[in-house]
Amino acid sequence: MHVVRPAAAAAAAFLGLALGLLGGTASSAASGAPGTPVAPATAQKRFLGPVVYAHRGASAYAPENTVASIDRAAWMGFAWVENDVQRTRDGELVVIHDDTLARTTDVEQVFPDRKPWAVKDFTAAEIARLDAGSWFGPQFAGARVPTLREYMDRVQDNGQRLLLEIKKPELYPGIEEQTLELLDGLGWLDAQHVADRLVVQSFSADSVRTVHRLRPDLITAFLGTPSVADLPEYARFTDRINPLHTTISADWVKAVHGLRGAHGKAMEVDTWIVNDAATARKVREMGVDGVISNAPDVVREAVGGF
Repeated sequence: MHVVRPAAAAAAAFLGLALGLLGGTASSAASGAPGTPVAPATAQKRFLGPVVYAHRGASAYAPENTVASIDRAAWMGFAWVENDVQRTRDGELVVIHDDTLARTTDVEQVFPDRKPWAVKDFTAAEIARLDAGSWFGPQFAGARVPTLREYMDRVQDNGQRLLLEIKKPELYPGIEEQTLELLDGLGWLDAQHVADRLVVQSFSADSVRTVHRLRPDLITAFLGTPSVADLPEYARFTDRINPLHTTISADWVKAVHGLRGAHGKAMEVDTWIVNDAATARKVREMGVDGVISNAPDVVREAVGGF
């Protein structure tokens, strides 16, 4: 398997610089009660451009959610990567986006009689047999679906930060607690990681609420575009609202920024999936805090950011 790895010292130096310039993950606004307005004088301002998140790793250049993809993001100098977490039949947490293995692996050839090839119907050992790279390009033949433990080890080695999505939690009862237990065992729930290296998000408001209840110190994000009227309710259990870029406006972003989130600081907006320069410039003008992209280098060249 061809894996692009950065020179360790150079990657660590660049990412260290980026992390230092960006500071913590939460807004710098003064703390207050969740759901209360933020005074205009304390509104967050970014001078380095929005934070750029490598979506499923640098997935325009390497197979999504693989070690090769996060290595490529590190090689390109991106501190933040995003992933998706699901669970196997025998209880192993794995990093894959779809709830079926069909699109990004050779499961149909290896297990032709197991349609619809749902992640939850396969053991970790069976999934480990699959090729998760050849669909993207022959140079990635042999790439595997990583377990969350394997993935976290590489993120740690690369000195990166993680935007972790709990995917389809309705299929995996208890996945929030299991994910947090694994992260805790790997040292990712200590004060330093919680402060500025980890955000947990989901499309499920109930899942985000659960994470906030289990670990109220963690930064959380809800994936979606709630109405302005509903934002105060979300502010009780989350710090960020992360919407699809086609669903937002500058006024909506301003409304999110105008409320304090679960940690009493101005709520933030990280929008997805932005892969072209024109859209990157458009959402920057809307005032978003972060941009989630398959092609993070395109976004960085257009609007700055790390």
